[in-house]
Amino acid sequence: MIEVRDLVKRYGAHLAVDHLSFSVPDGQIFGFLGPNGAGKSTTMNIMTGYLGATEGEVLVDGHSITDEPELVKRSVGYLPELPPLYMDMTCEEYLLFAAGLKKVSRKDRNSQVDRVMEMTGTMTVRGRLIRNLSKGYRQRVGLAQALLGFPKVLILDEPTVGLDPKQILEIRTLIRSLSKNHTILLSSHILSEVQEVCDHLLIIHHGRKVACGAPDELERELADEPTLELTLRGTDSQARAMLAGVPSVAALSPLPTREENAVSYRLEQATGADIREDLFHACAQAGLPILALRRDALTLEDIFLRLTSDDPGQQPGVSRTPDTSAAAPTQEGEQAQ
Repeated sequence: MIEVRDLVKRYGAHLAVDHLSFSVPDGQIFGFLGPNGAGKSTTMNIMTGYLGATEGEVLVDGHSITDEPELVKRSVGYLPELPPLYMDMTCEEYLLFAAGLKKVSRKDRNSQVDRVMEMTGTMTVRGRLIRNLSKGYRQRVGLAQALLGFPKVLILDEPTVGLDPKQILEIRTLIRSLSKNHTILLSSHILSEVQEVCDHLLIIHHGRKVACGAPDELERELADEPTLELTLRGTDSQARAMLAGVPSVAALSPLPTREENAVSYRLEQATGADIREDLFHACAQAGLPILALRRDALTLEDIFLRLTSDDPGQQPGVSRTPDTSAAAPTQEGEQAQ
């Protein structure tokens, strides 16, 4: 549905987008991540036709944003981080105005506006001035605007920024429901939100792609050998004697615990080993009840911080990506978005 091919955007000496290539399949919620200044908003503005690329191209449903801009724009609904709302209009007036700008036919405008208000839960505020709406409802109105014309693709830039937890949950639920009929590109700094709703992730840094894949795939590729946290009922001497008999325990270190008559350890496993079953049998044989056993795996936050670190020791050696794009020379430094 969306293809970005070798995209470059320069602002004078600054390279904001650096030979970026990726594709978004139909029907996915595609997370677009990166630190401030990474080039996310620049890329989205190029994809929606608000900015021109220095090099490269963007295709939506096989059509180029450069060669067929009007056709592509009809296929894309865009919600920027700050929705372009007119505060002195009512919700309904604004959506009718936006429908006109999107060249929705006059005979269909009222029905489309009613439908997008139903979809976004703004029907109850249709007659209220936008300046009197809460931020959560303003985001909903902005999303309703993006839905006008019923485009195949929705590009959402920080759709929950500044919202309270209840409003965030409502917008997340709405985004998930929209994914049944739309391909969604979602940019967000709230990593828990991305992890919850996105099927696929793209992480960029300094305008370059550093990882692309499903969250669990990235975790498997980037994780070191996972450690285990074990809490069991018994004494330190009993536990150490039992653990000494589990061959694949490479190392252990004590951890604090609030459990009475219990001890906790972080266990490092031998390469490629999974010692959980061996631990269960060894504890049962020694008569030491397991109170907790937790596998310490990478979180999305760990992955994000590792991939976007400017410390060379923290950067992975290769880009994790299903795409096949040629490497290109890069320009380091502060990037403008």
